Amino acid sequence: MSIPPPPVPPQPQEPQGPYQQGQFPQPPYGQPPYPQGPYGAQGPHAQPYPYQPWGQGYSPYNRPAPVNGLSVASLVLGILCCVPAAGLLLGLIALGQIRRTGERGRGMAVTGSVLSSLGIALWLLTLATGGVSDFWDGFKDAAKDNGSAYTLAKGECFDVPGGSLEGFTYDVDKLPCEGRHDGEVFAAFTMGGYPSFPGDAKVSQVAETRCYALRYTYAMDSWAVPVDVDVYYLTPTRQSWRLGDRDVTCVFGNTDETAGLTGSLRNDGRSLNAHQLAYLRAVNLGNVALDGQPAVSPGEDLRANTAWAGRVSDAFTKEAGLLRQHVWPADAKSPVSAVAKEVDSLGKQWAQVAAATDADGFYAAYGPITVEESPRRSVTARKALGLATTPPATDDPGAQEGGTGGGSDVEV
Repeated sequence: MSIPPPPVPPQPQEPQGPYQQGQFPQPPYGQPPYPQGPYGAQGPHAQPYPYQPWGQGYSPYNRPAPVNGLSVASLVLGILCCVPAAGLLLGLIALGQIRRTGERGRGMAVTGSVLSSLGIALWLLTLATGGVSDFWDGFKDAAKDNGSAYTLAKGECFDVPGGSLEGFTYDVDKLPCEGRHDGEVFAAFTMGGYPSFPGDAKVSQVAETRCYALRYTYAMDSWAVPVDVDVYYLTPTRQSWRLGDRDVTCVFGNTDETAGLTGSLRNDGRSLNAHQLAYLRAVNLGNVALDGQPAVSPGEDLRANTAWAGRVSDAFTKEAGLLRQHVWPADAKSPVSAVAKEVDSLGKQWAQVAAATDADGFYAAYGPITVEESPRRSVTARKALGLATTPPATDDPGAQEGGTGGGSDVEV
């Protein structure tokens, strides 16, 4: 047998190495099986250095396929169960991509899809059993001491960032009512009867109607409320509604944001005597009814306005009866009797307004009412009872022209 000569550096015109093609694994993607040597030839003997890093496209082992990124995202969302619908969607997309590209991650995509499906089922079960409301209650309890707008209670005073009670807010700073503050909570209620979010406009409409009526349960003597104080409200948003938020918080605030409020506006059974309470409960019946005035004129919706006039008539009639039933102190008996007589007359006139068959008839019946109102009679009775004696200013002097009735404190 012959001894082969020692190897010599290959020449450029000899591209093949000393081994036949196919003896060693062929690299993928059509790359040369070995790195280029300093002379341009290929082969394990072409390199003059003892070690050479593997070049791109070739390694001593088969390179694994990459992992599909969407499968990882689906698994993460499925485990966290924070956005189950997104986890399920990403898992299904990932499975389709893996079938087409051969990428890895099928197990993660399947697991993420299954966990996300369970998450969706859990959310649906929670909604059906009221669990979201329980979660929301737990959230409010946890946030009670952290200055959250969701935890304000009746009688509490607070500041808001920027000092404005309009727009969106979450954080509040609770303060003693004796000092300067932006708002004072006078009532709260829960919106019911809506299976889904009714929209911002409807929420605001309900909040305004209820809050204006509820103010008389907290500040019963409306004449004692400063003229620059108005009603504001904190309402659920579309996002908080999904978590079970149905609470509306009614707030007193100053129309001048830079002025704020000083001292509490509360005057109710805590500070009023029995005669004062009896008088205010009676006269506030008419005030609440007047606050229910429709937002449209009689020319636009006659039926809504005549129905409102009927409610006002009934309220004044009931008010007159309550004023006559109570046993008043001697110095208040005569002036309160005069108020009851005039309120009874107003009830009859409002009944004529309610009977109007067209807009002209509505205005014709309504006109004499504002002429006959006489706050002086109320001032006399209030003075005898120790209540505020300065009538509140009319917010809209021209409102009578549109059939909107002379103010919300027409106890005469």
